[in-house]
Amino acid sequence: MSTGPGTDTAAPLDVDALPGGLAAALEAILMVTEAPVATERLAAAVERPTAQVAEVLDALAAEYAGEGEGRPRGFELRQGAEGWRVYSAPALGDVVSRFVLEGQSSRLSQAALETLSVIAYRQPVSRGQVSAVRGVNVDGVVRTLLARGLIAEMGQDPTSGAVLFGTTGEFLDRMGWTSLSELPPLSPHLPGVEAVGALDGGLGGLSGGVDAD
Repeated sequence: MSTGPGTDTAAPLDVDALPGGLAAALEAILMVTEAPVATERLAAAVERPTAQVAEVLDALAAEYAGEGEGRPRGFELRQGAEGWRVYSAPALGDVVSRFVLEGQSSRLSQAALETLSVIAYRQPVSRGQVSAVRGVNVDGVVRTLLARGLIAEMGQDPTSGAVLFGTTGEFLDRMGWTSLSELPPLSPHLPGVEAVGALDGGLGGLSGGVDAD
């Protein structure tokens, strides 16, 4: 029966009345999500204070890790740059790979790893600048990294108008980091973007040509 326009008829959510309570409710959400979920969003979904939800999530993560009297699970709950997500346990990576890959490799190629490294350390950076560092055309590799959600467009260079790229929260989550400050100190071994920028004008002479945007 209608209670009139503008009336909210939704009953309050009482997660304590559900089997397993708040912890089970959070587990159910995390099991169906395809991307990390922020603590605040989880709190809103279960209608509980953010601090309480954060405390339960920390307890679940410890439980899955085997702290106390429990056993380590085959999965772990981890908070990354974009929120909480359930992952298979790294120690069982070989088992998961055997099942999922069935002899086929889905790992990034060496070229993709090198390109991703340059972008991670020198972001925001253009395709042309990455090409200058690697000495080859990187258009195809950049498309692969974009498709996997590891990099994203970060705007345009104010001088050349070239599209600039940087790493994403997905990249941080895959690495198990919360910020770029956790990158290993390898940047001194890579040419600076300033030095690379001077090479952009001569990139056309490379084999196959290079798209400087």
